[in-house]
Amino acid sequence: MYAIVEIAGQQFKVEKEQEIFVHRLAEEAGAAVEFDQVLLLDNAGKVTVGTPTVNGALIKAKVIEHLKGDKVIVFHKKRRKGYQKENGHRQSFSKLVIEDILTDAKKTEKKAAAKPEKTTPKAAAKPEAKEVKEAAPKATPKKPAAKKETTAKKETTAKKKETKATAEKKAAPKAAKKAAPKKEKKDEGEQ
Repeated sequence: MYAIVEIAGQQFKVEKEQEIFVHRLAEEAGAAVEFDQVLLLDNAGKVTVGTPTVNGALIKAKVIEHLKGDKVIVFHKKRRKGYQKENGHRQSFSKLVIEDILTDAKKTEKKAAAKPEKTTPKAAAKPEAKEVKEAAPKATPKKPAAKKETTAKKETTAKKKETKATAEKKAAPKAAKKAAPKKEKKDEGEQ
């Protein structure tokens, strides 16, 4: 009999009496732990696949000890640049022993006790204050101020048009002077 179970974000194939190393768990050494995230269960050839987990399946295990894995060297280098960096890392693991694989276990659910909401004087006063604010009429913006803005906009657009017109008048004689000699040169070349 074996099962595939999710422990600390990883999937493991476990059997009874098997020792496995998982990422460090919060429980202390010697504590009993249960895992209900059983994804697949094989009971003497009868395979049960969960959607996503198998209902009623439970894995009981015991934490033996906490230890660190082998050192892993992380080395970075960029050739011809004089850059190299070396780091070491040791991952923390927990050693577990699988005590039992249960197929029809009842899950122990922790029911949160419904606590009555306490009303404080401050909480009671807040809704009244909101009602008062909602009852007050909102001030409307004055429309004459908006008219002043539109007249100012009209003045600026008129000024822009005047500057464009004067720029065109100044540019027209210069362009005519430049164009006139060129035509004469062409006429002289034809004769």
